[in-house]
Amino acid sequence: MKSKTTVAILAAGLGTRMRSSKAKVLHQAAGDTLLNHVIRAAMHVASAEHIVAVIGHQSEQVMASVNTPGVLFAEQKEQNGTGHAVLCCRELIVSRPGNLLILNGDGPLLKPETLKALVDLQEERAGGGCIISTEVADPTGYGRIVRSASGDIAAIVEEKAATPEQRRISEINTGVYIFDGPLFWKYIDELKPENAAREYYLTDMVEILGRHGHSVSPMLVADETELLGINTRAELAVADRILRNRKNHELMLSGITIENPDSVLIDFGVTVGLDTLIGANVQLRGATSVGANCSIGAGSILRDCAVGNGVNILPYVVAENTRIGDAASIGPFARFRQSVELGENVHIGNFVELKKTTMRSGAKANHLAYLGDSTIGSRVNVGAGTITCNYDGQNKFPTEIGDDVFVGSNSTLVAPLRLGAGSYVAAGSVITDDVDADALALGRGRQVNKPGWAKKRRERNRAKDGEPRK
Repeated sequence: MKSKTTVAILAAGLGTRMRSSKAKVLHQAAGDTLLNHVIRAAMHVASAEHIVAVIGHQSEQVMASVNTPGVLFAEQKEQNGTGHAVLCCRELIVSRPGNLLILNGDGPLLKPETLKALVDLQEERAGGGCIISTEVADPTGYGRIVRSASGDIAAIVEEKAATPEQRRISEINTGVYIFDGPLFWKYIDELKPENAAREYYLTDMVEILGRHGHSVSPMLVADETELLGINTRAELAVADRILRNRKNHELMLSGITIENPDSVLIDFGVTVGLDTLIGANVQLRGATSVGANCSIGAGSILRDCAVGNGVNILPYVVAENTRIGDAASIGPFARFRQSVELGENVHIGNFVELKKTTMRSGAKANHLAYLGDSTIGSRVNVGAGTITCNYDGQNKFPTEIGDDVFVGSNSTLVAPLRLGAGSYVAAGSVITDDVDADALALGRGRQVNKPGWAKKRRERNRAKDGEPRK
């Protein structure tokens, strides 16, 4: 099937109704651009080198956004209709045999199985082409499908040109076409801009092919939401919700528990292992992967993270670019950023922030700590209130903590600094010099107790106020 089908994706428009300075196909739904969603669907019926995206507005940005290697591009410098857009890729694909499938770059909801069925229908009927149609309650603004007595498409009539009877037709054109490629290119030059807009309309190919004895058949798709084109931010939000619902449904069928799925946002590229539990209001973004038998607590947001097996993430953890080893325990209310790596059985507790930090297996920081630009060895215990002073106002400096180090609560580690394996930092210390292995480091003033001082102070204060001493 793939070897017989070439795909043209129409993606040149700016999308004025989006009210955006950004080309329409660059807007995102469910974690990727509209165009990339369409390309992924097209990949089920054509190889990448047989897919051509017709681009126009912000062409360089659109090309850079495509993450499928091998896709070709043709530029439509002036937008003169859908027929003109296909003509712009003529040189790239005119010599290719087989079918020509035409898709819209702003249609991210089209399912691969629908495209496969469309290709199968074209192969079976071997006519001039097939067009996907759907029935809607309110067809206002859409081209109506007018069928012949045989059930083929006699014409596609735009609303402005439709008769009152034709306007009552609920079956509409969705803009998804498949044509016999050689026939399409043979007759394409008969397409003329003979309309009020002076544009080349692909819909006119129905009449042209029919005139030459090649029928065009409709393929009615029952789910009209699958054919939704994105023209406004409101429609973008609808598409985003549908794509995310599909993703959540797919994960639940594969053995994942999602509490309150309507509140959970999972991007298309996320993977989750068997028997993992995802709490309410969780967001899994970007290239995040979560292993098996994990728990992701309510309100947690993970972006581009790799989570191992058996990891327990408590509520309201925010992490990006982080790798978490097997059986780790994280949160609640922890934050990781700018490349963090945590080994197996690491424990990170509430209100701990890590930045550019590695913690090896069994290390712990259970309360109220900031650890930045640090390498922390196995089985290290970082006490509550500990911070690494990694920034001097101009430069960042590293802290290196060896295996089996104990860092007492409320310690301040002034980088650059190295704590040797097995060393001990006393609570409340400010450490500015390296500490040898197995040494004790104290960096605080000696405590002085003055018996009776507080009582004498109270008596002096009362005397000043004219009160008798007690």
